[in-house]
Amino acid sequence: MIKTIFYFHGFASSSQSDKAKLFKKYISSKRNIEILVPDLNNNFEDAINGINNLINSNIKPMAFVGSSLGGYYAAYFSSLHKTKAILINPAIPPLSGFDIYLGENENYSTGEKFNLTKADINFIRSFSYKKYPNKENTLVFLESGDEVLNYIETCSYFMGSTIDITFGGSHSYESLNKNLEKIGKFLEIS
Repeated sequence: MIKTIFYFHGFASSSQSDKAKLFKKYISSKRNIEILVPDLNNNFEDAINGINNLINSNIKPMAFVGSSLGGYYAAYFSSLHKTKAILINPAIPPLSGFDIYLGENENYSTGEKFNLTKADINFIRSFSYKKYPNKENTLVFLESGDEVLNYIETCSYFMGSTIDITFGGSHSYESLNKNLEKIGKFLEIS
């Protein structure tokens, strides 16, 4: 049985995002499961190091959940550790279009300003798999109205995984509340 669940927020966001708070509240209602929703560093290398430190210092078995860039992280780490993953409108390799963030950015939640270089993008792109290896352990939630990521490309990348598509919606994934029980069943915690 899963003992620890990690939820990773998206790019330039925080643990205070609406999805993160809703997911944390849902998991907190379950017995004997620790939910960790870290504020990932805006610097990708620091974020990866932080995630590795959390994984190494927490109880296994574990599962990974993430939204957008957090889904990219969750896909990578769940594959690395051969664990279950819930991915919500996840970013996929090779992070096409991510170059628009080169230069100064601002964290939507904290207001912190940070710079993104080509080296940063190349670094984060190296944490992926050309062909996704963890299909049998992955549930992907998509909304076709996602204005940031192409849900058809995402379906192709995760082909063989369990994929749940809601037509309409947005990148914010408006359907999370109605899908919490599906998540619980997939993680075998309901």
